[in-house]
Amino acid sequence: MDEQQRTLNKKYETIAWGAFFIVWGLTSLVKFLPDGTGTLLIGLILLGLNAARFYNQLPTSGFTITLGVIALILGVFDILRVTLPLPFEVPVFAILLIVIGVVLLGREFFRRQ
Repeated sequence: MDEQQRTLNKKYETIAWGAFFIVWGLTSLVKFLPDGTGTLLIGLILLGLNAARFYNQLPTSGFTITLGVIALILGVFDILRVTLPLPFEVPVFAILLIVIGVVLLGREFFRRQ
């Protein structure tokens, strides 16, 4: 990556972090939003960051794409669980931690030498 690409990538990361904290703050303040709204929006932020990178021919991050997809799915699942009560409870946070660990280990094991 040249200097211009690094600067653009840093700009996108800063925008994504800013949006992340705004969403986190808003979902903490606004209690009438359904559970999962923040998670869904954070997934969209992460996927949007990588879409902007891809569109501008910058390297994307498999880690943040994976986290974005997981957050998106979990957010939708939480929203649906609120509107459609399910007969079982899913330990979402524990599953998320396991998936992140598997992704990190998988990346390291399958990384090209």
